[in-house]
Amino acid sequence: MSTVRRAKPRPARYVCRIDVIVDPSNAAAWNRAVRPLEAQVRKAARAALKQMKPSRERRQLTVRLSGDRDVRRLNHDFRGKDKPTNVLSFPAGDDLRPHGAPLMLGDIVIAYGTVAREAAAQGKPIRDHLLHLVAHGVLHLLGHDHQRPAEAARMERIETEILAGFGISDPYVIERRRA
Repeated sequence: MSTVRRAKPRPARYVCRIDVIVDPSNAAAWNRAVRPLEAQVRKAARAALKQMKPSRERRQLTVRLSGDRDVRRLNHDFRGKDKPTNVLSFPAGDDLRPHGAPLMLGDIVIAYGTVAREAAAQGKPIRDHLLHLVAHGVLHLLGHDHQRPAEAARMERIETEILAGFGISDPYVIERRRA
């Protein structure tokens, strides 16, 4: 007599394609600062994506590693601020996509020059600051914000937990001491 085994239902997963685009005019600087660059960025993004509800639905996001000039233009065009910033997040719009296409979470753009200056001023490796900003950007794509104190505290706690998984200390500890 043979027994029929029923397959266990597969648990929901975090299925997300993470595209990393390195702007050619800044590629040398990014690659000198962080190795292996694309793998590190993907790991930080995946760690932050664990904050979303598990799903079998395919999702996609893009991280663009650029420079101050590009980010300044984007910051001006989309936020009305004529200066570079470290990271910009652009959540995707409504779910208007062809059948079977992945759900676009959005895009993150990070400026090398600003990141390098901030890391130097804070006395930390560019890699650590970059991974923090990737996690921060992904959390914005997932709907987190830091406009109100309670939201900021929650987002900072999540970021600190993500970074601890990479052996990176709490990036907000200095700000908390000042307050």
